Amino acid sequence: MTTIIEVNQVSKHFNNREILKDVSFAIKEGSINGLLGPNGAGKTTIIRLLNGVIDATSGMMSVMGFDPSTQGDEIRSRAGIVTESASLYHDMTAWDNLVFFSKIYGKYDPRKITYLLQQFDMLAYKDQLVGSFSTGMKKRISLAKALLHSPSLLFLDEPTNGLDPEGIKEVIHYLNKVNQEEGVTILICSHVLHQLESICDAFLFLNEGRIVEKGAKKELENKYLKEIHFLVETGLNPVNSQNYKGYSYTRKGPNQLEFLLASKDEITPLLTKIISETWVHSSEITNRSLEAIYFNIRGGRGQ
Repeated sequence: MTTIIEVNQVSKHFNNREILKDVSFAIKEGSINGLLGPNGAGKTTIIRLLNGVIDATSGMMSVMGFDPSTQGDEIRSRAGIVTESASLYHDMTAWDNLVFFSKIYGKYDPRKITYLLQQFDMLAYKDQLVGSFSTGMKKRISLAKALLHSPSLLFLDEPTNGLDPEGIKEVIHYLNKVNQEEGVTILICSHVLHQLESICDAFLFLNEGRIVEKGAKKELENKYLKEIHFLVETGLNPVNSQNYKGYSYTRKGPNQLEFLLASKDEITPLLTKIISETWVHSSEITNRSLEAIYFNIRGGRGQ
């Protein structure tokens, strides 16, 4: 795949304070990427740099072949952005908002607006004031707004903030739809890791202004998952309270045993032994979540 964003040794200072420190990463065209880290890590600063809104103190960047420091207008004309605040006019209808912003982009097309409203299940509400919408509905209109000019690249800064679980699920669904059907490359900033685990092709972990790790979930899992916590719901009731045929375990609840394994290769032999004696209703690796891996990366107890 073609590289659509390339960042090389970028640093940014504000008032003699270093916000970003030697940040380097690349993003492939057509992928969905999570830029993850705690509040204040520098995620929004990276988005502003990539859009040419602010300039880097040092380092090089390329976005769709353009230099953000000198060709920000070119980038912004080809990219869409959704910020944490919806950036919509609450005293205007959904339709009028999209008409207004499409004209700013120089891309006014009623058919495109209708199509986007349909895509985000908002056509039935097109004549209602945006101020009357729920947070989730405003997010959907914001996404439609960001896609008015058919961007190749979409920047999302905390797109799920303020949403209930159903609203989060909807936003993730629409982002995946946009990526799959429109081929839009997406960079999502968030501090809530589990929300993006299922949608992103790759992750960038940012902490205190530095990229501390990057890669696909499977790559990170292979690198940081040094032991396996394997939870089994079973009728097994070993006599030894700490060991079963050489496998260490702890009890986690009624009919639940969590085994500590050296690798995934031990899972099949273990289940084979248990099934030879009793039933198994479910099993899962409990320490392979993105959040657990993140704590391992930071040197915390991600188990």
